[in-house]
Amino acid sequence: MSNKNEFYSKLKIQLDDTTKFPADYLYKFIVPSTENQVAEVEAIFNNTGAVINTKKSKTGKYVSVSIILKIKSSDEVIAYYKKAENIKGIISL
Repeated sequence: MSNKNEFYSKLKIQLDDTTKFPADYLYKFIVPSTENQVAEVEAIFNNTGAVINTKKSKTGKYVSVSIILKIKSSDEVIAYYKKAENIKGIISL
């Protein structure tokens, strides 16, 4: 089993144990500000009713992206993380 699959399996168990769905879920990502990564993150959550906040780092090299979204299940939480992991340079917190 790959590390990513193992991570998502553990995350699903934790979410199912600690969260009563549907629930508001906070996603936090850090992306480089060099290309259009912020727009790519925003595109994943477009038309979902998500509240998206961005904040540049002090040096301006990175942007913190916080997203609050009403989620129906742990599988949906993980699906969004899997979509985001394809963005160049993204760090999921």
